[in-house]
Formats: sequence, structure tokens, C-alpha cells
Amino acid sequence: MTVHFIGAGPGAADLITLRGRDLIARCPVCLYAGSLVPKALLEHCPPGARILDTAPLDLDTIEAEFAAAHAAGQDVARLHSGDLSIWSAVAEQVRRLEARGIPYTLTPGVPAFAAAASALRQELTIPEVAQSLVLTRVGGGRASSMPERENLAAFAATGATLAIHLAIHALDRVVAELTPFYGAECPVAVVVRASWPEERIIRGTLADIVEQSAGIERTALILVGPALAARDFRESALYSTDYRRRFRGE
Repeated sequence: MTVHFIGAGPGAADLITLRGRDLIARCPVCLYAGSLVPKALLEHCPPGARILDTAPLDLDTIEAEFAAAHAAGQDVARLHSGDLSIWSAVAEQVRRLEARGIPYTLTPGVPAFAAAASALRQELTIPEVAQSLVLTRVGGGRASSMPERENLAAFAATGATLAIHLAIHALDRVVAELTPFYGAECPVAVVVRASWPEERIIRGTLADIVEQSAGIERTALILVGPALAARDFRESALYSTDYRRRFRGE
């Protein structure tokens, strides 16, 4: 018996890996985060599978489900939104599984920032404009606090592209903290429910994005940085006729 943690992607049911889909199809138990994982993915579950929405459950109850499946010798598909490597709350579940000696695997998924970039139809790293992408959130969240040294000002000082998660409720604070570093005319994009049927894109600047995004309260990603509006930039040397690499020959 194995618990398979699966990154279910950002929202669109077809943005899941083949491995993730196949694992769902062969697990007689499926636990999914119902508030964020599309129910269309549950169509891959085998007939008669036990399917449980974990949105209203606490960690003890989820652990008890794992233990019951282990006792019954039944594999579990545990679906989380996006990718498991960031803000997935997988670490605490894995710790409990290890304490019980229950085997588990992790299967990556498409992260929200990648879906948002695709919706915007652009790359987030542009030659000589931005070569780093910072994935972060703001402090004050109910689920977990931010380490003191991880703050927007510290990240903004680098000039990198910022992908700010779980922060649309504090957009005015984000703007106030970033404007001294990027300037009021720095481009901003708010992508609401990236890849879902109701996806919405709002483009603006630090000067006007708060007004444009009025009424949006959750499930939105904030992207900030000059790369979002870069058009007249130097092309990468990767495909230059003068660039020599072993796969291209002399």
C-alpha cells in the first residue's frame, strides 16, 4: 500500500501529468482538496473508489484516512492543487506517514505561476531585464507566518520578477511595499483562477492595479516586474548563429 501525493495542477483538468492521471486511475481511495482541485479529475478514479473531499477535514482526520487505507491494503491518491513543492501542506502529512511507516510517493504538477505565465502568453525571464523569478507570499496569513527575513522589500531589491501568491486580499500593501523599488509605472498582472473556465487577466501598473482589481478576493496570482512589459530587449545568445555548443556542431 502506498499514499501517492499528486500535484493536480492549477485548475484545468487536462493540466495534470500522465503519471498523476494513471495513479488516480488505479487507486481505490482518493482524497482531494475540493476547494481547489477540479472535480473533473475525479472521473479518472476507478469504479467504486472511496472519494473524500478533504477541504473540511483537519490533519488528524486525514491521517486517520491514511491509516485506514493502510490497514486495508489500499493505495491512496492524494490530490493537491498546483505543484507539491510549494504551499501544499504535504510536509506535515509526510511526517505523519513516516512516523507510521506508511510508504508514499510525490508526483509533481503544473504550478499556478506557470499557468499564469501561459495565460499572459509570455516568458517571465527576459535577457538583461530579469533572470530570476521569486515565488513568495505576504505575511499575516492564517495558515502560517512568514520568516522575518523573507519580505517583499528584500525580494524587490533584486529587481527580479515576483510571483506573489495568496496575497490578493493585501494588494494595497503589496503595492505600497514594492513601489519604492520598482516605481509606480512598473507593470503588474493579476491572473484570477489561471486555467479555469472563468480565468480573468488584469494588466496594469503599481499605480493603478489596486483600483482595477477591486472586488477580487481570492484565487489570484500577482505578477510584478519589468519583464512583464519588456519588448525591445536583446535576444538570447542561445540561438545566435555565433553561439557554439556541442549539439549544434561547428
